[in-house]
Amino acid sequence: MGDFSRFLGSRFRGNDNVVVWVPDRAPQRRGLSGMTRRLLVSYIMKEQLEKIKKDFLKAVVDVKDVLQLEELEQRFFSRRSGELTQIMKNLKELSGEARQEFGKLANEVKHELEEVFAKKRQEIGDKEIGDILNKEGIDVTQPKLPAKERGHLHPNTLVQNYLEDLFTSMGFMVLDGPELESEYYNFEALNIPATHPARDMQDTFFIKNHPNWVMRTHTSPMHVRAMQKYGAPLRAIVPGRVFRNEATDARHEHTIQQLEGFAIDKDINFSHLKGVLEAVAKHLYGDKTEVRLRPKFYPFVEPGVNGEVTCFLCAGKGCRVCKQSGWLEIFGAGMIHPNVLKEGGIDTNQYQGFAFGFGLDRLVMLKYGIDEIRVLKSGDLRFLRQF
Repeated sequence: MGDFSRFLGSRFRGNDNVVVWVPDRAPQRRGLSGMTRRLLVSYIMKEQLEKIKKDFLKAVVDVKDVLQLEELEQRFFSRRSGELTQIMKNLKELSGEARQEFGKLANEVKHELEEVFAKKRQEIGDKEIGDILNKEGIDVTQPKLPAKERGHLHPNTLVQNYLEDLFTSMGFMVLDGPELESEYYNFEALNIPATHPARDMQDTFFIKNHPNWVMRTHTSPMHVRAMQKYGAPLRAIVPGRVFRNEATDARHEHTIQQLEGFAIDKDINFSHLKGVLEAVAKHLYGDKTEVRLRPKFYPFVEPGVNGEVTCFLCAGKGCRVCKQSGWLEIFGAGMIHPNVLKEGGIDTNQYQGFAFGFGLDRLVMLKYGIDEIRVLKSGDLRFLRQF
């Protein structure tokens, strides 16, 4: 045992960091016998296993988060470079009985460390979940949490969406068009002659230095554009902003919203128009609402009508809203003029159509009992919070 003692003394003197034993060098250099070499290998590996266990138990105490936990796992359990993995690879240097004994001991240490590691992982996981709950959780014992104000749709948008849902269910497309429109589509294509008052500078916003361009006065220009693009048969509605050169007051604005629509097909007649208008009126104001059509001239329809519905506030008995008449004017309509169909490239010998238009602002005012049109565009939160 002299060689063995001397080797141990030179191997461990002043060195606490035991590394993986390399058995084919030092013992052979010192001339150790085979039995001595095997005893030495077994002793060193047991010492190293004990040190790995000690280092792990010390390191696991300092682990505070998932990142440190992963670093610990890599250091001790990694398949390529883990300390436990490296020492297990040296089992082949031991004899059969020593290998079996050390293998059993190494597995016991490994399982023990894995259990400690699993508990630490669970502890950190529970801590992270607790931190999240503390930050994001809701205290259900509070009687009432302060409500956060959130945005909502403008009343004009609410009514527009309401009507769009109705018309799309009847097979109408929803179209959009340019607000800056050519004089041709805004007037000429719609059978509005040069002498019509709407073409006067006092009623329409013309573009400076561009006399052939205007801010559209209605969404009807899209009727002709749609005919030219899609042909017939065709059903469509066109909601959007329109512009009028007029003074503002409680009932009038220079920028308003409209929703116009039309349908073109074979054998279209006036009864189809009335059926659509009645469906809209009942959809907005209830099933008991009645529609009354009165003749009125519009250059782009023939014949043209003014549409009125029974007042939804007084049920036709008369009140301040309907000015004691029992009726509310909400739309204009009529059969599309043949000249307009021709401008859209539609064969008037085969197809007919009807058109209608609603002032969305007026529909909103009637639906919600608003008596001042200017508040709709005011951006006043005191008004908007009511919807």
